[in-house]
Amino acid sequence: MSSLRWLCRPDNSMAAILWAMGLSLLLQGCLCSVGQNDKGCMRWTPKGEDVCCDECHPGHRLYKDCGPRPTELCIPCEPGTYTESSKSYMCKRCTQCVGAQVYVKQCTTTSDTKCGCREGLICGDVPCSFCIKKCDKGEEPAAKRSCRPCPDGTFNDQIHQKCKPWSTKCPNTEQKIMARGDALNDIKCANVSIGTVSNPKKPDPTENALPLVLTVIISIVLMAFGIIITIIIMAKKIFQKSEEEGEKPIQIIRTPTDDPTTLIAIECSFHEAQQEQGSSSESLASKDSSEPLIA
Repeated sequence: MSSLRWLCRPDNSMAAILWAMGLSLLLQGCLCSVGQNDKGCMRWTPKGEDVCCDECHPGHRLYKDCGPRPTELCIPCEPGTYTESSKSYMCKRCTQCVGAQVYVKQCTTTSDTKCGCREGLICGDVPCSFCIKKCDKGEEPAAKRSCRPCPDGTFNDQIHQKCKPWSTKCPNTEQKIMARGDALNDIKCANVSIGTVSNPKKPDPTENALPLVLTVIISIVLMAFGIIITIIIMAKKIFQKSEEEGEKPIQIIRTPTDDPTTLIAIECSFHEAQQEQGSSSESLASKDSSEPLIA
């Protein structure tokens, strides 16, 4: 009675309100703790004197649909099994990682085992039921769980992905293609001035033909000049050779012969020479005798 009188005082009205709120929260917490249960059926529907389970607790499977007590409608999954359904009559067996697989996460009553692959390998499907060779950049997965290089005109800059075709144009209109792509990279673009892009200069055919014509003309002139120089040098050598041959004395070498006609001609020419010599000697003697002697 004394505590009620204290609460009824005007100056203690605020304290009374706070005390009532705290008592209410305490009672609600006690009621919730009494009704909580993480085993058996989590949600049920009354049906006469029984209840029918609508949803089991996680990690539990349905034992029977209806019964007098909700805790008897669902039972936990056995060790090595799991269930992801809230209303299933059977638990699934946990997956075992074998061969090239490694354990990433162990199995629980609410989730299956999560497997991975050893270094250099990659999962072949979403649940990672098998492992395949991991394809590097510039490659793509092929048949028989192997890898192949990206075909010409495609590239791949990701690990174990399909090759993608090169872009046919730059993403921005102010850019132009500067280099073609390769197995690892797409085409390379670079910014250019707007004037160059909007008013590109068309190539003049005469500008491209003029250097070629000049090259041909220069080549012909050089070739002709070389031929003329060669002819002059050869003519000079021939002329010098002919001059050297003209300066040499011509020696007539008579070969011995037994022909009588030839021998008579030689003898006659010899006697004629002696007669000429004798006549010249007589003329000199007569000249000397005709000169007066000086005492």
